[in-house]
Amino acid sequence: MNEMAVPLPDDIDGAHALELFRQMLRIRRFEEKCAQMYSSGKIRGFLHLYIGEEAVGTGVMQSVAPRDAVVATYREHGHALLRGISMNAVMAEMYGKQEGCSRGRGGSMHLFDKATGFIGGNAIVGGGMPVAVGYALAAKMQQNGAVAWCIFGEGAMAEGEFHESMNLAALWQLPVVFCCENNYYAMGTALDRSESQIQLVEKARSYRVVAEEVDGMDVLATEAAARRAADSARAGNGPYFLEFQTYRFRAHSMFDAERYRSKNEVHEHELQGPLRTFGARLEASSLLDEQRRAELEADIAREIENAVAFAESGTPEPVSELGRFVYSEVQP
Repeated sequence: MNEMAVPLPDDIDGAHALELFRQMLRIRRFEEKCAQMYSSGKIRGFLHLYIGEEAVGTGVMQSVAPRDAVVATYREHGHALLRGISMNAVMAEMYGKQEGCSRGRGGSMHLFDKATGFIGGNAIVGGGMPVAVGYALAAKMQQNGAVAWCIFGEGAMAEGEFHESMNLAALWQLPVVFCCENNYYAMGTALDRSESQIQLVEKARSYRVVAEEVDGMDVLATEAAARRAADSARAGNGPYFLEFQTYRFRAHSMFDAERYRSKNEVHEHELQGPLRTFGARLEASSLLDEQRRAELEADIAREIENAVAFAESGTPEPVSELGRFVYSEVQP
């Protein structure tokens, strides 16, 4: 047990806290396996890992209702798993197999699943913002109580789509929650070297949008913030902006030489990583011990092993089908 760890508050349900840890651990181990499969040539194309940022997606998804829409960025494996897309379907998509959630046509950056309301990863920086605003407009017109959740990195806030989307969301008072995962480096440039205003909440507030800074390495803080945002949006108070201050432990992508930060800096952040710190708090609250941790690891390892086997045995797209979905098949 970590004697320096602070136990969880008394009002936190122990079973729920343990489930939050399991979800973060599941994402971490899945992505580590993806990195391994990528290095062995089984997964191709681009691969952007969420390792280090798991507390953000895990906390946010606790407030996402079944009727809501989730519009993510290209670092979206964790969001997809949390939203309920099966690990088999996600891994098969990575492999480019027809059994994947996008029939193997999207790969790592374009996971999509209509059934769960996961409106995809998006390879265009900031490209998901107008889509989320559109879903929020539809929800308001239909009066169905749904909220659009828009997840993006801080680099997207330099794009025109950010300003256009914030303006319309505020002007029309739409039920959309903007979730900025601020890992401080975008692709490879430090925030203070690319933005004159590094207080990102101030950009949102300039559109008269309620905005909060949140410790993105604390899953309980992210969960609480997402709940406030969801309650506000569902009550008809318009858009909400959350800046989750987090840190990715891996490079921007598997092609990134990562020369813009030191190994010591990364290590210092790893010491404050969400799995390490929250796991220590669970131990301090007598909710997690070596046996329980081993059981969780074993269960997740089996799920990953099955997902890899499912992807390996999947069906490649036949050449005769490559033109499918390029043009509409609906006849006039």
